[in-house]
Amino acid sequence: MTVTLEDIRAAQRLIESRVSRTPFNRARTLSSITGAEVFLKFENLQFTASFKERGALNKLSSLNEEERKRGVIAMSAGNHAQGVAYHAAKLGIPATIVMPIGTPFVKINQTKEHGARVIVDGEGLSGASALAHALAEKENLVFVHPYDDDRIIAGQGTIGLEMLEDRPDLDALIVPIGGGGLIAGIATAAKGVKPSIKVYGVETELYPGMYNAFKDEAEPAGGQTIAEGIAVRVMGERCLPIVKALVDDIILVEEETIERSIALLLNIEKTVVEGAGAAGLAALLTRPELFKGKKVGLVLCGGNIDPRLLSNVILRELSREGRILHFAVEIEDRPGVLARIATLVGEGGGNILEVFHNRMLTHMPAKVAELRISAEARDPDHARDVIAHVRGAGFKVREIGAGGV
Repeated sequence: MTVTLEDIRAAQRLIESRVSRTPFNRARTLSSITGAEVFLKFENLQFTASFKERGALNKLSSLNEEERKRGVIAMSAGNHAQGVAYHAAKLGIPATIVMPIGTPFVKINQTKEHGARVIVDGEGLSGASALAHALAEKENLVFVHPYDDDRIIAGQGTIGLEMLEDRPDLDALIVPIGGGGLIAGIATAAKGVKPSIKVYGVETELYPGMYNAFKDEAEPAGGQTIAEGIAVRVMGERCLPIVKALVDDIILVEEETIERSIALLLNIEKTVVEGAGAAGLAALLTRPELFKGKKVGLVLCGGNIDPRLLSNVILRELSREGRILHFAVEIEDRPGVLARIATLVGEGGGNILEVFHNRMLTHMPAKVAELRISAEARDPDHARDVIAHVRGAGFKVREIGAGGV
């Protein structure tokens, strides 16, 4: 293996005054929910809201004067981009970032704000990578890989050192996997300090690249994931041998569980994480029996989520929890009936969020219309009470799913 514990200790000494030593706190409520003793490493509280600063700074600091003058280029879906752009500006190094089409606007804008030249092009990370390599050759720029680089891996590994310095009694770590740089660094650090500790990786089911390599499987990869930060098809050549040697297992998680984890961290811990940042908690929720009674450290690796997407996640989770109800009411199409329905919902304690008045249903009489209502309730029992109150007034009510069917 190319990265050692001493490399990570050297990276820690180099970057410790220029990146945050983020909190590593016990999560009491999440511990109660999961049955494990959960500790959260808040890397979403870094200045650029991601752990990527660590590896980026370690790599950039290793460049000689001639390389710094030439400038650097990176490809990234956002967090590595911001880490490189921010620390390159601090070090006076010109930076160019290629970001794939579909990168959240919040990540694009924040990267630009750090002073980098940003090019949004390429389908996925592979497309952006090809463009970045071509531009690096054309303009004689230094390519800064997001994960497949010894200096990057060593920088990310400093998280593992900090977690075990703060909690030497940890039994296990759960680490999100994109290309593998984060888990390769953390596993090297953790196993080097405490060989008995268990290290688990987590990927979304849509992008099981490391899972396939680790288990010699061939699960398909692709699709729209809320965890775009770990939507990687090709694993790092330097990362894979480390993962195979040091990681105990890899857990795949469903998109719905990632969404639930984002909502839990927001509601319980009052902290904002992106999909990749919630993956560790999603793994704990997916395999609770694996961690029951254990002291488990989770890495909240990033917090750069588009506000619109976060809003959608919250609303979807409220629907799953039965706190947003959707129903249709058949009414006579005459003045005052809509107000009557609104009054009934209010009397039942519901709060109307949206109403759609449909007069174009050809299977119904012309003097009849349908109201489609979305309303907020306290819990599923209360939602049923609201609907029962409308039915009790003599109206025909049809419950519908969140998707409107």
